[in-house]
Order: sequence, then structure tokens, then C-alpha cells
Amino acid sequence: MGKKLIVQRRGTGSPVFRAAGHKRIEPVKYRKFSREELTGSFKGKIVSFHHEPGRGAPLARVLFDDGLYKYILPAEGISVGQEIVYGADASIQPGNVLPLKFMPIRTPIFNIELRAGDGGKLVRSAGLSAIIDSASDKWIFVKLPSGKIRKVTPEARATVGLIAGGGITSKPLLKAGTKYHKLRAKGHKYPRVRGTAMNPVSHPHGGGAHQSPPRATTVSRNAPPGRKVGLIAARRTGNKRGRSRRE
Repeated sequence: MGKKLIVQRRGTGSPVFRAAGHKRIEPVKYRKFSREELTGSFKGKIVSFHHEPGRGAPLARVLFDDGLYKYILPAEGISVGQEIVYGADASIQPGNVLPLKFMPIRTPIFNIELRAGDGGKLVRSAGLSAIIDSASDKWIFVKLPSGKIRKVTPEARATVGLIAGGGITSKPLLKAGTKYHKLRAKGHKYPRVRGTAMNPVSHPHGGGAHQSPPRATTVSRNAPPGRKVGLIAARRTGNKRGRSRRE
């Protein structure tokens, strides 16, 4: 009897498919929202930089004026000992955090809140930034790196600049082992073997000549785990007649 498929094993809670959460530093969010940020400002100082497994961007540890330590996503170009400012009075400088309604149009931003106080939801990967596209009385319209326009509340906060650590995806991995450890930190299984390269007992697409599926790959929406691989609930398959493959 063949072993269970990966789609069956993934849901069992095995350590093989779990991310090493105990290596995480802490959830990277803005500090708790205060009404002071809509009228004044307060400062923090960059104490040190840290690496968190599974995250491309570095983390910066900040000491605020009230004695609170917090980890944040740093902007490109900031350094240890530099001050960052939270609030409406902050200047438009990399690393400063302001509500969106106090930023001019076309400002590059990242770690954007959808509503004030949620800690930051959008644009959090290394080297990315969004821009403020336009504004109305009720909404601020932000253009994401994908090109999509997203509306957020004017009181939502964001950091000026682009996230540090850009270019990490351009660095070649060189070895399969490097990629294994990179994905292992996120709980991803690597390498991924094609079903057609397996034996018939190990996968529904296994067996057959020249590593081609020995049977149709269309499968029912109600198929059980292990059988539900391939073209799930496909309405049709193959090329349409009268069309070339390039169309």
C-alpha cells in the first residue's frame, strides 16, 4: 500500500508541514493607535536590526519616548540611532509613520492599515512600496505594487518610503539545500514531486508511459482527499476547436 498523498498528510498537523513559529520574534504591527497621532506626534529611536526566519525584510527594534519597545518594518535608508516620528506633525521622511490624510499625493508608502489601529495589513514584503493615488472626503485611494487600486480610511496609518531588504528575491539560491531551508522556515514542503513521476499507488496520476497521466485528470468537486487532484470540477478540457494555442 502506498503512503498518503501530500494533500492528505498536510492536514494531519505533522511537524513536516508546520512553520517553526517558536523562532518568530513577535507580530510586526504598529503600536496601539492613539488620538494624539491625529493632532500631534511622538518619537522613537532605532536601537537595533534583527532577522526573523521566514521573512525577507529585516526588523528594526524601536525605543519610544514612553519606554515602550516595539519591532517595526524599517524603511530603506534608515540606520541605528535614527529617530522616527509617529503622528500628524511628522515630516515626509523615510521611516516616519503618519495617518494617510496628512500625506500628499504620490507619496511612496508601505505597511498600510485598512482602518486605524489594525497594525498594518498591506505592502509588507521586502523592497515593495505603494503610492497614494488620490483622495476623497471618505477614502484614500492607494495604488498597490500589483497595480490594483485599494481604498482605505483617511485615519489609517502607513510608513513613508519603501521596505528595506529589496533585491533579496534577485539573489540566486545556488543550491537546492538553500531553497529547502528557506521554504522550511515558512512550513512549505520542498521539493515538490510531480504526480506523474510517482508510482500508481502513490498518486492518481502515477504510472503510465512517458510520465503522462494514465487516465483523465478531471475530478469531481466532491471527491475525497487524495482523489481530489488535477482539474477539479472542470467544465471542459482541451483546446477549443478553431483556435490556435497562442490565442
